[in-house]
Amino acid sequence: MNKLVITLALSGAFVSFNAHAWGNDGHRAVGAIADQLIQGSNAEQRVKALLLPGESLEKISTWADCVKGTYCGPLSEEMTAYVAANPQHSTYHYTDVPFQNAHYHDHDAGTADDDIVQTLKQCIATLQGKGDKISNPHNFTQRQALLILTHLAGDVVQPLHVGAAYVDKSGAFVVPQKQAQIDAVHMYDARGGNDLLLDDVKLSAISAQLIPAAPAEVKPAAAPGTPPRAPQTTRPFHSYWDTTVVNYVFRRVGARSPQEFAQLVIASKPTVEAYTGDPISWPYAWADQSLAVAKLAHSGVTAGAIGQQTSKSGEVFNVWALTVPDDYPVPSSAAARTQLIQGGYNLAAVLKAIWQ
Repeated sequence: MNKLVITLALSGAFVSFNAHAWGNDGHRAVGAIADQLIQGSNAEQRVKALLLPGESLEKISTWADCVKGTYCGPLSEEMTAYVAANPQHSTYHYTDVPFQNAHYHDHDAGTADDDIVQTLKQCIATLQGKGDKISNPHNFTQRQALLILTHLAGDVVQPLHVGAAYVDKSGAFVVPQKQAQIDAVHMYDARGGNDLLLDDVKLSAISAQLIPAAPAEVKPAAAPGTPPRAPQTTRPFHSYWDTTVVNYVFRRVGARSPQEFAQLVIASKPTVEAYTGDPISWPYAWADQSLAVAKLAHSGVTAGAIGQQTSKSGEVFNVWALTVPDDYPVPSSAAARTQLIQGGYNLAAVLKAIWQ
């Protein structure tokens, strides 16, 4: 198979990392699916009791990302209080299990006490009414637990939020058995794919041939005097899976909005994984399912030798150029579609199981 070879200019270029897993549309799609699936259930009533007027699972799905900064607007008092009480909240969104592994296990390399699996467990326990210090060490309120659960149900099905790549200097993917092996000398953490860079120009050109065109959009004019932004030439692998692939999914389905995507996929009666038993155990199964997809995400993908870039703040960090299969937008968007659907069905199912 021909390959799309990714090259980099390592002369102080800066790459901006996307802060929203799945992007706004992806998270809202997960929430919109769950909104529709819980209609008429006791879970719908319990959810409404915790939400403010005008809120829905779709609308709150990005709350846990918005608290990371002011890119969604000024933080509300509720957000500010949450951040103050949870100074490590940004670590709740992911775990870094080597993507080659089949299962998530507590205390394995790449896992943490505040990672996505543990935080999901705490949210579920809180909504179940288990408010003790062991099951809810962050002292989440039930509303906070719902806000975070709704978001993390999307994050945990983003394969790079669970399955992480570790590389050596040559770019070979390696598997740490212990955390101490990730020493940034013989083995490097690629930060969930943020340090693995794609050539965005070439990838966009290829996707234009493989993925249906997006509906024409009228973009707002830039403010007078605003300097034009330089075109983005490279894109972190993580950012591709956060946002680019969601755009491809919507284009392939023909959806113009998260609500329309939800309606289309539910009408198609998709086959999804179902889980039984105590919902407190489900985050482990969700992580394992995502690990399987992380293997697909890295299939046929290779990294080049280590290089360096410098951020606008002067930070020097390591990067590796990626080579991906020339049809990569097709299988990756198919996998992302499956994961977005799975995330919506997971969220609906766990809420129904909590509030039968």
